[in-house]
Amino acid sequence: MYNPALQKKLHELIKTYKIKDATFQERFTANLDDIFTHFHAIYGSHPLAAGLFETLLNSICQAHLDRSDALKKRDTDKEKKGSWFLSQDLVGMSLYVDRFAGQINNLPSKLPYLEKLGVNFLHLMPLFKSPEGESDGGYAVEDFRVVEDRLGTIDDLRAFQAELQAKDMYLMIDIVLNHTSHHHEWAKLAKKGIKEYQDYFYMYDDRRIPDLMDETMPEIFPESSPGSFTYDEKADKWVMTVFHHYQWDLNYTNPRVFVEMLGNVFFYANLGVDVVRIDAPAFIWKQMGTTCQNLPEAHQLLQLIKMCVEVATPGMAILGEAIVAPAQIMAYFGTGRYATHECDFAYNATQMALQWDALATGDIRIMQHAQHELQRKPLGTTWLTYTRCHDDIGLGYDDYMIEHAGFTPYDHRMYIKNYYSGTFPGTPARGGLFAINPKTQDARLSGSLASLCGLESAIEAKDSALIQTSIDKILLMQAQSMFVGGLPMLFYGDEMAYTNDYSYLQDPGKSYDNRWMHRPNIDWKRAELIDKKGTIEQQVFESMQRLIGLRKSLAVVADFKNTRWLEVHNNSVIGFERFLAGEKVFFIFNFSTSPQALTWYVLNSYDSRPAQVTDLWSQETLQVGMDHEYMHFAPYQFRVLK
Repeated sequence: MYNPALQKKLHELIKTYKIKDATFQERFTANLDDIFTHFHAIYGSHPLAAGLFETLLNSICQAHLDRSDALKKRDTDKEKKGSWFLSQDLVGMSLYVDRFAGQINNLPSKLPYLEKLGVNFLHLMPLFKSPEGESDGGYAVEDFRVVEDRLGTIDDLRAFQAELQAKDMYLMIDIVLNHTSHHHEWAKLAKKGIKEYQDYFYMYDDRRIPDLMDETMPEIFPESSPGSFTYDEKADKWVMTVFHHYQWDLNYTNPRVFVEMLGNVFFYANLGVDVVRIDAPAFIWKQMGTTCQNLPEAHQLLQLIKMCVEVATPGMAILGEAIVAPAQIMAYFGTGRYATHECDFAYNATQMALQWDALATGDIRIMQHAQHELQRKPLGTTWLTYTRCHDDIGLGYDDYMIEHAGFTPYDHRMYIKNYYSGTFPGTPARGGLFAINPKTQDARLSGSLASLCGLESAIEAKDSALIQTSIDKILLMQAQSMFVGGLPMLFYGDEMAYTNDYSYLQDPGKSYDNRWMHRPNIDWKRAELIDKKGTIEQQVFESMQRLIGLRKSLAVVADFKNTRWLEVHNNSVIGFERFLAGEKVFFIFNFSTSPQALTWYVLNSYDSRPAQVTDLWSQETLQVGMDHEYMHFAPYQFRVLK
């Protein structure tokens, strides 16, 4: 609804800041009423609301003025492309700077390696100042605007971003909205008893409220950090610490916190970040009597951030790292009139977990049953798809999906955990259980892609057939993530088939967290093996090159809600059709240890069956007809049929 007073305020701001950019004024005018509505829905009853709303509007203007001409041009170029992040041309890699290259200023020398692979989108894991030994891999941030000393400086990051931009490559970095390190300046001031900064966190004089909240809040790290509150001796208060005891949850019921953290979002945008990854957005709003996850106010806050970004720094997209149930994830793309106006990306954690489920069982029925939920993603948004990331693998699909496939949820999950932790008889997988809950026996999985696919045990056995089977599994998993829809994100080291690294056990700052087994230090001498014919590194790297090249060559793989899952009537084989502008390509995957066959009738979107089809991956021409009734699959084989 048009609000004359608001528009007058905007006119005054434009005049005060001497802004002449007409497109900025148009964006601000178009979003202003919604910004006001969302801010006042959340903070309208707060005594500081009116003054801080003005501060918010000023920060939007200042962020626009701080944006360089080069970034404004990049914004315009992205706008001309439409939803630039839906393209099949994008392929990403997620990496730790220190473990991949040492420091930021060494990254430029690694760009030829990434370009050779075909990667053009980099996710740099947390970069900002974080206390050694209490960093949670960089997610306990001490200063949101200072790069960790051992990684370099903010100027190094700016210089590297400029190199990426010159190569038309893209950058994603993390912002941790939910919490700070207890060494952050706000926390230090809170510990000194300064009430203004104690209000930046959830702090209590006794256990009464924490005890009530613990009744409904699930434990995130029950082994290492049970409960959701920690007593701080300096402040003589109980502090909400949902993740680790050294990570203090920010109190977003305080509008000062929101305005300050939005300023950090703008800071990252004006560094040239193309996608900001919001860590743990499901947790940012807390309310007594709830799980304190996925609450409506969390979505309102994310929508408010998105509106402000669309006005001030429109070329930056937002990824919400919400690892939640399939039905809940859709809300992070926005709902109702705000559909596509919350997060542009979300992790397809459900599909990732279902791939591991299918690989362990040889049964694709649970994956098939999940697709009715995943297909609800709105047009104009996209997934980040992956086989593994820096984090653990949670079995986050719903029990009813398991039941529909004919399994008992508890027993099925127990089998998956035993299979990948190496305790099930005969399993080739080598991994570990993470965050075991002693009350429920719930747990998540750690381990590298290669080790979970059996390569580590195959190398130990010196069995060339098992090694090849492991490589086939690796490529099957990566191929499905590459083509299923969304921006595929490789995890560094997987492109060379790195197995588990157990050296973390000798590091007291890491030994309690077995996720470090799949966060390797890259050996660049070993990387030379990608050019040595017959090595595992060469086989996997070259295959990944081919997969990426094939993805980029297929316009149908762009994410325009153009996926249809096939009815294959085989519990080990799953497939989908991708279509666009009259072109159709079929992607079919055998998750079984055994050969499988499908009738050609699975390609039932054709008015009549073609005489032959080409497998774009194997380069085979397959005959279709009375004498060739079936298409055949070797164990763990996939086909790309056109």
